[in-house]
Amino acid sequence: MENWLIPASAALIIYGLWGFFPKLAVTYINPASALIYEVAGAMLVGLVSLCWVGFQPESHPKGILFAVLTGVTGMLGTLFFFAAASRGKISVVVSMTALYPLITIILAAIFLREPITAKHALGMLCAVAAIVLLTW
Repeated sequence: MENWLIPASAALIIYGLWGFFPKLAVTYINPASALIYEVAGAMLVGLVSLCWVGFQPESHPKGILFAVLTGVTGMLGTLFFFAAASRGKISVVVSMTALYPLITIILAAIFLREPITAKHALGMLCAVAAIVLLTW
């Protein structure tokens, strides 16, 4: 078995829960409040991770910059996700926002020179077609 398959499968399940819980949260509280409590939950995971690395996280200026940018963009995306979840059907909202890998693929092709094959392009087109069908 590939060494990435188990953690990727765990991420898939956890992200599935991550996509479901916000709809429940914004049923009771507004999106901004939900984000505040999500950050509190994220801080708990951060504290566990800090313990895991023996309170000595690695540091490199570029690594820190990109990690902070990951946090900022992740939380901004989450705020907009919560806003959409409070207004729309979660099945459609989560499906549309789950197309974020398309942005990642395009950025990886441009900046990391990762190739986009014809099969990749066809998959991307199918993903876009799927969201069009889901939102109609």
